[in-house]
Amino acid sequence: MKIELIFFFVLGMMFSSLLHAADEAAVDHAIEIPEPTRFISNHSARFNGQRVDYTATAGETYIRNLRGEPKATLFTFAYTKNNLAEDEIRPVTFIWNGGPGSASTWLHMGSYGPKRIVVPTDAKHAGLPPYPIEEAPETILDSTDLVFIDPVGTGFSRALGDYEGRDFWGLDQDAESMANFITTWITEHGRWNSPKFLLGESFGTTRAAAVARIMEEDLSVSLNGIVFISQALDYQGSSPYVRDNLVSFVTYLPTMAATALYHGRVQPVPESQELFLQQVREFAINAYLPALFKGNTIAQDEYLAVRDRLSYFTGLSSRYIDQANLRIQGNRFTKELLRDQGVTVGRLDSRYIEDEVDDLAAQASRDAAGDAISSAYKASLMTYIRNDLGVNWNRQYLSPADPDLNKNWRWRRVPDGSSWEPAYVNTAHDLSKALRINPALKVMVASGLYDMATPFFDAEYTLNRHDILANQMQYTYYQGGHMMYVNEPSRLELLIDTRNFIEAQTAK
Repeated sequence: MKIELIFFFVLGMMFSSLLHAADEAAVDHAIEIPEPTRFISNHSARFNGQRVDYTATAGETYIRNLRGEPKATLFTFAYTKNNLAEDEIRPVTFIWNGGPGSASTWLHMGSYGPKRIVVPTDAKHAGLPPYPIEEAPETILDSTDLVFIDPVGTGFSRALGDYEGRDFWGLDQDAESMANFITTWITEHGRWNSPKFLLGESFGTTRAAAVARIMEEDLSVSLNGIVFISQALDYQGSSPYVRDNLVSFVTYLPTMAATALYHGRVQPVPESQELFLQQVREFAINAYLPALFKGNTIAQDEYLAVRDRLSYFTGLSSRYIDQANLRIQGNRFTKELLRDQGVTVGRLDSRYIEDEVDDLAAQASRDAAGDAISSAYKASLMTYIRNDLGVNWNRQYLSPADPDLNKNWRWRRVPDGSSWEPAYVNTAHDLSKALRINPALKVMVASGLYDMATPFFDAEYTLNRHDILANQMQYTYYQGGHMMYVNEPSRLELLIDTRNFIEAQTAK
């Protein structure tokens, strides 16, 4: 009996020691998470003729799991008005760019921030540094607070603790993290009863639709409005590189026509751009789409009539259109339009041109617009946040994003192992649901006429479908491309339109 007791005593001691060692190991391997880093500064400027004293907070906000543990830090640039009147309730607008994998640099420094980078408005290369950074008195800080958000894996935003970037790199995962951030931010800043707006560009519109659905359906947070800049909800209409995607041939045609007109390839020249583009829309729906649908059953006279109109609208030769069998792919159009000049037009903004090495390639190898302005935008942001906002940090600002983001991004919306047939990305149904939950919610849709990435006709096509109510949509058009604010008149118009939209959605 004594021997048995001694045995169990020794066994218990050994077990206790093992548990203690395991606990110590867990402690040793625990990842220490510091407090959020924030850089706070006070400023004063005139916006829309109104003096605004405001606080700029460049810093981290931790989003947490249900146990309250930090899982990621989202770095934002928040501009909030000081000295509010006793009964003043300020709207707040949450702003992000797209990608996926883009920091908020473009909207921050190009349009909505209190200072902006100045690049040539006539689609010329931005040239060499130093780049001019100027006050932006036209921005909307007089009407709303602004929060520019960098998603996880962009800017200074990172996963925390045991979480990895890939935990947030997916269509749904990304939207959930953004919705989590918004509820965290409005809680920390006492802004639950503030009018709330989402403003996204490109994939940022894909994200905004998904976030809106989560907030309205899952979190019971009502939004006042959403601004889509360069809409991308249903990717079928913005995928010009798929051989058999009939929809994209149709949705891209008006943008091709606008581009051809801009570069002097439409002859005879129409009396009005607006009437010309309306003619293209009608032709696309009433003649071009039926011709594509008929395929090899189309009558010869109908084929020739469609081909000749396509040649007129696009500035491409009838021979090329014959070789393409009426199917003009958007990414090939950018190379073909000015091939005889040895240059390609831009994808993000087809006003831009670039001289590429291979003049015989079927499509452009780079984007003329992106090459012309990207370095200027990054340089301006890094200069501004250090000199004006006091951001002096040894963390690398990821713009472009973490190189692992794109290869690990998860587009599919079903769990691994589930039956699934590949489909185009589509968050239009999310938007439709959000609009029905909140019938007072309105959407402003801003499109550039020279956007070969997310064409304006696709915005119309997408938002006229998917059970989306027309009276909740407001369309605006600009003489620019994907970042229409690069064109100075368009920047000013965009800001006026956005301010009017926000004020209409917050009017008592």
